[in-house]
Formats: sequence, C-alpha cells, structure tokens
Amino acid sequence: MECIEKIEPILIFSSIILGLLFSNIAFISDNSSILINFFLFLMLLGVFLEIPLNDLKNGFKNFKFTKTSILINFIFTPIFGYFLGSIFLYNHLDIWIGFVMLILTPCTDWYLLFTKIAKGNLSLSLSILPINLILQVILLPIYLILFFSSSNTINLSDLGFSLFILIILPFLLSIIIKFLFKNKISIKNKIDSFFSKSQVIFLSLAIFIIFSSEANVLFENVSSIFLIFIPLIIFFIVIFILDYIVSKKVSFSYDEYASLTLTTLARNSPLALAIAINSFPHRELIIIALVIGPLIELPVLYIISKGLLKIKRPY
Repeated sequence: MECIEKIEPILIFSSIILGLLFSNIAFISDNSSILINFFLFLMLLGVFLEIPLNDLKNGFKNFKFTKTSILINFIFTPIFGYFLGSIFLYNHLDIWIGFVMLILTPCTDWYLLFTKIAKGNLSLSLSILPINLILQVILLPIYLILFFSSSNTINLSDLGFSLFILIILPFLLSIIIKFLFKNKISIKNKIDSFFSKSQVIFLSLAIFIIFSSEANVLFENVSSIFLIFIPLIIFFIVIFILDYIVSKKVSFSYDEYASLTLTTLARNSPLALAIAINSFPHRELIIIALVIGPLIELPVLYIISKGLLKIKRPY
C-alpha cells in the first residue's frame, strides 16, 4: 500500500481543519456541489480502475470464508446498524442515516493495510474485494429505501441520479480505459499509478470543500454530530466478538480469522459519501456524519489489528 494511503487519517483530519479555517470562501460556497462531485468522481474512477473484476471468481474459491463474510457484512450488519441507530440516534434522523450508510458499506481499500498489520491472509482479503464492492453498490440503495422511505427522507430520483453520476459513469469509464489500453501496458500502468496515488488527494479535496462550505452547520450541531461515536464503538465491539465466535465455530485458521475481522469491521465511507452528496441535497448533517466516521474508525482499526497479534498464539 502506498505511503500516502498510510497517512490517510492525517490527511482527512487536516482537510477538515483547513476547511473550517478557510470557510465561507465565495467561490467554494457557490460551486461546492460541482467541485465535490468532480473530486469524488475522480476518486471513484481510481477505485474502479484498481478493482480486479477479472478476478471476481477468486472470491468464491474459499467459499466458506466468502459466505461467512457476506452474511456478516450484508445481512447481520445492516440490521444491527439500523437497530443501533434506532436506539441512539432516533431523534437525530440525518445523523442516523449517515451512520447507517457508513455501516452498510464494507471497505475496499485501507482494510488491506490493517490485514497486513494483523498478519491476516492478504490474498484472501483481496479476493473478497470485488464482491464487497458490487454488493454494496446494489444493496445500499435497497436498504436505504427499506429503512427510511417511510420517513419521507428518500427521494428516489435523487438516489438514482447519484448512483448514475458517481457509480455507473466512473465504473463504465474505468472499463473503457482498461479496454483501450489493454495492449499498452506502460500507458495503463501510468494511469493506474496516477489514480492510485491520487485517490486520497481527491477525497481530501472533497472533504476540504465540504467543511469549508458547511462550517456553520458543523458549529451549530457539534454536540449532535458526535452522538455517532457511541453506536459506532458498540458496532466495532460486537462485530469483533461475533467474528471471533464465528471463526471458532467454522474452524478458521488465525489468518482467515484476522482477514474476516478486518473485512467486516472496516467501512467504505468514501463511497457512501459520494452517494449521499446527491441523494440527500441540503442534508449536510448526513454528509458530515460520514466524514466524522473515519476519524473514529481508523484509530480503532489500528488498535484492533495490533490486538489481533496479541491473541494470535492463544487463538
């Protein structure tokens, strides 16, 4: 993993601070939606260029691991996340939606770094990546409609537009680029290298613009936003325990157990953020909650990956 990705939490935090310091800049405020979409589009294009969709079949070679991961990530986690939100965030609907969107999207990048730290099975974790990406793109809008359509917060046309602009278009463009340069390896490698190194930069620029243009909303709702802390910590604790119990039950080796733990704990807030930008216009608290999430998540994942090493021998 590139060095710049290892300092992603620092870059995200710095983007938030800089955005708050340079708030209310006229050009950014007047064009925030266009700028945010532009940088998120580039970031997701880089994600799709990196995803080895040709290796999708590899995710099913260890069927027991794949099945277990899918059941936890896409059946248990959404229901449990909604349940936690209904307890702790019931009176804060926008933050509840942001929390659920964060919970619904398994990570597709930095979980590999933590898997490596914990000495998990890196190839196994990589094999599940395309499956996680495809399922979360399909299931995220379905779960949002199931959970929140009755509260009249979901505009289906906005949700469809968001998926088209920030998921379908960059995905199709990534396929076109791969096809056009499949026989021009050096050019393709340069393109892949550029987007691989720039993903974090594009995300950081989008976050800077979000906080620069929405600083007033953040300052007016500081106490409400940090309500996400409690359910998120409970989520990590419960999933960590569940992974241990399930791994013992199905006789996973330690490296499989470590891979399962990081695959089911790490969340993909950039993708959820990209969908939220257009699906919930003028619902700034949803977007801010999605940005705050990683500031809690990443230190926790580092502690857990180090903790897994401590229980490697007794496991």
